[in-house]
Amino acid sequence: MLKRIFLVFVIIFIAIQFYRPAKNIAEGNSINDITTKYTVPENVQAILKKSCYDCHSNNTAYPWYNNIQPVASFLANHVKEGKDELNFSEFATYKIGRQYRKLEEIKKEIEENEMPLSSYTLIHTDANLNELQKNTITNWVNILRDSIKAQYPADSLVKQKRH
Repeated sequence: MLKRIFLVFVIIFIAIQFYRPAKNIAEGNSINDITTKYTVPENVQAILKKSCYDCHSNNTAYPWYNNIQPVASFLANHVKEGKDELNFSEFATYKIGRQYRKLEEIKKEIEENEMPLSSYTLIHTDANLNELQKNTITNWVNILRDSIKAQYPADSLVKQKRH
């Protein structure tokens, strides 16, 4: 009986290897990337690419284990959720109020050590942010938010209540 159960699991495991979720790899840079609308210093861009872009852009650098199911499906879902929350490749398409709020969320998540996720940095140790990198990102966010606040009316930066 145990042999049959094991055999069924092996067959299922082999069968699911033929399913491949679409990869999150875009051709070139998006015209809607945050860098097309705002000044992103090279050091900030390097930190974002290393620690954020795999889950929060249209270009994910996939590890070798993405070739194994069900890991590939888990990663595809994780990246989709990350992009739904914040997508640097589509940042310029967000309304100004959403951009403003997302920048504040970036700052908060980094200050509270919520991002990058510990499940990500466990394997991608180079994505861990040290204090200098955290300060670099939060200072850039503060400058960018101040710039946005100076350019746009205050009511355009708050979330409008729906009636």
